[in-house]
Amino acid sequence: MNDTALVLSAAGRPVGRYVTRPELPARLSPRPYLHPVTTLAGALVTELSPTDHAHHLGAGVAVPDVEGHNFWGGRTYVRDQGPTELGNHGAQRHTTFRESGPGGFVEELRWTAAGTELLSERRTVLAGELTDSAWALDLTFALTNVTARTLSLGSPATNGRPGAGYGGFFWRARKEPHAPRVFTADTEGEESVHARPADWLALAGAGWTLVFAGATERTRRDPWFVRTAQYPGVGSSLAHRSRLTVAAGDTLVRRIVTVVADGTPDRAAVAALVRKAVST
Repeated sequence: MNDTALVLSAAGRPVGRYVTRPELPARLSPRPYLHPVTTLAGALVTELSPTDHAHHLGAGVAVPDVEGHNFWGGRTYVRDQGPTELGNHGAQRHTTFRESGPGGFVEELRWTAAGTELLSERRTVLAGELTDSAWALDLTFALTNVTARTLSLGSPATNGRPGAGYGGFFWRARKEPHAPRVFTADTEGEESVHARPADWLALAGAGWTLVFAGATERTRRDPWFVRTAQYPGVGSSLAHRSRLTVAAGDTLVRRIVTVVADGTPDRAAVAALVRKAVST
C-alpha cells in the first residue's frame, strides 16, 4: 500500500501513524486514517481492514450516507432491501497540512463523490501526554457544505436498520480472544451503553483502555455507537434517529478526545483522566 504518513508522538515516544493518501479500492471509501495507534507501553489499540469489516480503517472520520453517497465503505443499507453493493462510494482527499509535527497537525481535506466536491473539512489532531501510562488523542473535524444546496447526512438507522446509527468519528480497536469490557460513569455492557449519550465511554481490553469523551456540548449530545461482541469498535452517531442537515455554506463541528491508557483504570481514575485530557 503506497501512502504518505505522519508519525505522532507523546512523552517522546511514537504512538500513532496518520496515513494521508492511502491507495485503497473505491468500495472502501478511501480516506486518511490513524493506524497503528499504541499505548505508551506499545500495546496496539487499532486495527486496519480486518477480515470481518475490510472498510474499518483504524481511527478516523467516516459517514455512511452523504446525500446517498457512501463515505464509510462496504455495502450501503437500502431500505426494504438491506445491505447492498452499490457504486456510490465517495472519498476523502487530503489536500494540505496547515501545521504538522510530532505533536499533531491541522489538515485540509475534500470530500468528493461522482466527481463533485460536497464537503470541505478542516481536521485538527493533537497528541499529548497525560500521565506516565496514558496519553490523549484530541480530534476535531469541521465539515463545511461547499455546494449551493442543503446536504443531508444519514446512517443505516435513518435508512431503516434499527440500532445502526453510526457515522462521524469511529475507532476500530484490535480484536482479541475475549470481547472488551465497555462502561460509562453509571452503567456497563454493550446493550446498556449503545445508542445512548454519555460524557465518556471506556473500552477496556487485555492490558489497555480507551476512553472516548465528547469535548463540546453538541458532541456530548451525540449517542455512542458501540460494538463489543461482534467486534470491538466505538464511534459517534451524527444521524442516530433522523437525518442531519447542513445548509449551504454552513459548518458542522465535532470534537472527541480519546484517552489511550495502559492497564485497566477504575471509573474514578478514568474520570480523572478525561477531565485532564479535555481541559488540556
